[in-house]
Amino acid sequence: MGSANVPEGLVKKEVMIIAALVALVVGFMGGVIFSSFKAPAQPATVAQGKAPQPAAGQPQAGLTSEQAAQIFALEEEVKANPNNGAAWTQLGNFSFDTDRPSRAIEAYNKSLELNQGQPEVWTDLGVMYRRNRQFKEALAAFEQALNLRPGLEQALFNKGVVLVYDLGDKAGGVKAWQQLVAANPNAQAPNGQRLTDMIASVK
Repeated sequence: MGSANVPEGLVKKEVMIIAALVALVVGFMGGVIFSSFKAPAQPATVAQGKAPQPAAGQPQAGLTSEQAAQIFALEEEVKANPNNGAAWTQLGNFSFDTDRPSRAIEAYNKSLELNQGQPEVWTDLGVMYRRNRQFKEALAAFEQALNLRPGLEQALFNKGVVLVYDLGDKAGGVKAWQQLVAANPNAQAPNGQRLTDMIASVK
């Protein structure tokens, strides 16, 4: 899923549209979050043949059979090869896409233990921390992403959202958004609202 109203490169294929800014009481803490751009997750490499299916009776509420099989294959892969950072990232991506934030947080952290130099993974980890209402951890993850890639648009936008809507630091959030606008004057939120208008409304 993408957003035609958002400048190319600003969001990944899955955009968490939490709520329109004009309806702050609706959705998740009234904010809008971008996750980083990443290629569609692929199932982990398994032995030739059909990927293993979830065990009978294994809870997979809310998942399609294909999603359940992909997640199961990835979980088996990281059990067998715990140093497979790409598999941990893919498991995080699938958990992100299927609304399992706690599992996504665990998987992304495993990936980052193996390779900390992944700003996109730090950004998606921050989105999941926020989804899990761990706002300080979310902010720290976005800061890590920005340390690795200063000016990363998704991380700057998300940092502003957490500061303004979750931590009550409007000045800090506006500062982050102003940095983004300085680099990309046409930056927009996932709901299509211009970031300059968001800044004005917060001020």
